[in-house]
Amino acid sequence: MDSAGNVSQGAEVASIASPINLVLFSLFVVVVYMQFRPKAPVSLPKEPAPVVFRTFTPTTLIEFNGQGNKPVYLAVRGKVFDVSPGRNFYGPGGPYENFAGRDATRGLACQSFDEDMLTKDLKGPLDDLHGLDQEQLENLRGWEERFLEKYLVVGKLVAESDPEAPK
Repeated sequence: MDSAGNVSQGAEVASIASPINLVLFSLFVVVVYMQFRPKAPVSLPKEPAPVVFRTFTPTTLIEFNGQGNKPVYLAVRGKVFDVSPGRNFYGPGGPYENFAGRDATRGLACQSFDEDMLTKDLKGPLDDLHGLDQEQLENLRGWEERFLEKYLVVGKLVAESDPEAPK
């Protein structure tokens, strides 16, 4: 300071270039750079391949059991559902894996996930649900409604001898 109490010009310059001001200026430069730097172009996720409604027989449905990254399908009352979103339940290693690629109608109606509930003769007629009581049929309706709400119907199931069966 001079005798009049004024700050000299050299001291003013030193206060602008103080370490705290340099740090703040550096942060400002970084923030401005981050805002205006070139950004990577936005890419949309790849759409899954479209699913075509088709007719299945028990022998053509069985390959859709989730093995080898294939989709997981199962049939209920002639409707074939894509249950791939529930792969943890219906796919390999899941609690309901017996139903993958199969007609699950009788098993769902009887609340049984045992292999005994599956049709053994894949070339024979479809299960006509003979022998199910009213409570089991009501249970089946509940399962079917749940599947219709949650999963996509990708086809229908017909017997090998049906005229609509794929050749």
